[in-house]
Amino acid sequence: MTTDTTASTTVAAPTKSAPTGLIGIPQHIGRALATGGSALAVVSTFLAWTWTAAFPGDLTFYGYPGGLQVLVLVGGLLATLFGLAPYGVKGLRWLTPAGADAAIKYAVLGTFVTAWYTVLAISFQLGGIVNLEPGGYLVAAATLTALLGALALPFERPEPDPIDPDETGWERFRHDAGHAWATFRAAFASDSPRPVRTLPSYVEILIIVGILALALVVFTYGIGTEYDELFVGFLITAGFGFSALNRSGLIAHASQITARHTNITVCGAFIAAACFPFTQTDDQYATLGVYILIFATVALGLNIVVGLAGLLDLGYVAFLGVGAYAAALVSGSPSSPFGVHFPFWAAVLVGAVASLIFGVLIGAPTLRLRGDYLAIVTLGFGEIFRIAVNNTDGTSGPDITNGSNGIASIPDLNIFGFDFGIQHDIAGFTIGRFANYFFLMLLITAVVVLVFRRSGDSRIGRAWVAIREDETAALAMGINGFRVKLIAFAVGATLAGLAGTVQAHVTYTVTPEQYLFAGTTPPNSAFLLAAVVLGGMGTIAGPLIGAALLFLIPNKLQFLGDYQLLAFGLALVLLMRFRPEGLIPNRRRQLEFHEEADAPTVLSKTGA
Repeated sequence: MTTDTTASTTVAAPTKSAPTGLIGIPQHIGRALATGGSALAVVSTFLAWTWTAAFPGDLTFYGYPGGLQVLVLVGGLLATLFGLAPYGVKGLRWLTPAGADAAIKYAVLGTFVTAWYTVLAISFQLGGIVNLEPGGYLVAAATLTALLGALALPFERPEPDPIDPDETGWERFRHDAGHAWATFRAAFASDSPRPVRTLPSYVEILIIVGILALALVVFTYGIGTEYDELFVGFLITAGFGFSALNRSGLIAHASQITARHTNITVCGAFIAAACFPFTQTDDQYATLGVYILIFATVALGLNIVVGLAGLLDLGYVAFLGVGAYAAALVSGSPSSPFGVHFPFWAAVLVGAVASLIFGVLIGAPTLRLRGDYLAIVTLGFGEIFRIAVNNTDGTSGPDITNGSNGIASIPDLNIFGFDFGIQHDIAGFTIGRFANYFFLMLLITAVVVLVFRRSGDSRIGRAWVAIREDETAALAMGINGFRVKLIAFAVGATLAGLAGTVQAHVTYTVTPEQYLFAGTTPPNSAFLLAAVVLGGMGTIAGPLIGAALLFLIPNKLQFLGDYQLLAFGLALVLLMRFRPEGLIPNRRRQLEFHEEADAPTVLSKTGA
């Protein structure tokens, strides 16, 4: 018997190539270049970058960083620490719970952009690179070297999609460009951070205190930037620095720790905010602080309407105006036809109740509409309010609001003998007029945050979220959609009116032109809606941070002139393209926009 045997042949599976970087430099050399270049950038900040003090910030000193050098110093230190972490340096492992490579790339890129922005600004303003001193040349070379090294760090490249042989040249170009963009994004991606271990409660509270102190320092530095170049550099450093911390996993760890102590975090945040006026030598930046708080409080009220209930309101600034006008008419202004002077608590009630009534009157006949139709109606209400107060001047209508001149000479508040219009000495610190109103507005913001938290976690808050997600399904489950939406509209209007009562006293005057749908100066309806969407709908911190950015950035970028709104619009377009869920997203919305993200282990009742 003959047996035929056939040798079995095994086809070897294609081996997966080792990860490489965007630049063909060996990994160990690239890491050394990124770390060493960042360290040299730190050293360069202690050298002179130019020979003349004509450039803002006076970068002529040795051994003392100033101006934009401080920002490069911060970015360089951050990149150096991230670069040293993979080498096993003792005490640095905690810096990179999600891996170091992506964090290094963002930190190095931010340092590079800030340094080269400074070098180019010096060259253009002073007339060429001959105006650079050794420190300027060193920082340019060091940051470029660090960037090349960072781009050589390895990453997992995405597999390209199959190519259709019948594709045209244009379709193949789009295919290749899409794969190139996906590869570039993968180069800056990071792994999921390892879980943060449970620490003793006092240690976690100390960490929260450190986070809040750092936030206060960053905000104080940003609001106190004295010239345009420094503020632009601050935005660059802060943006890339936050991205680096996020990619390293530190932001995720901080979020987990603060989530364990929510009440302590909220109270600590208000204490940190209350410390802001004590960091200022005069009342200049407290002015910005109080306006930011007014804007942020109104944005948080709009967040109930838009973020929780999902109702698009394009005339929300009108409720701020109703509260401001109602309080101005009863606060003793000589322009008021009523001639009454209510105490502050009564004026607050008048402003809040007036906004509540208008919210119910406008919401009752219109909240049966949905989507775009509701947005158009609310936009019309905002314009009707402005036109109405403009025409009630005694000529075109009854003499109530003094027309386009508004209600002027609104007196400062006096609560229990405390005059908000004069300076006061507290613990050796001189607190000016705007600082007084800052503390009052901070108290009102705390009330609004409390209302938002309690209502969001209540039965009515869950009903708002259900209406937002799917109104038809919510109605089928027995939720009274009209009643729920009307409550959201009324609560949002009341909170806006509450902020308006303080705004009337801060500005001394209320006029119709302060309450437009869109304009270069917030608050207006477009900026309020942008603050909610930019910060993150449905969250507490999102609108507060979004409002602060949208008020502070236009105020600091006035040198752009007519191009200010263009730059602002481009920034919003880019943000909505690459981070549509906002800066501090609601976890549910983040999963909607990023389906590849991991499902959350715990969701709060509002998904925040």
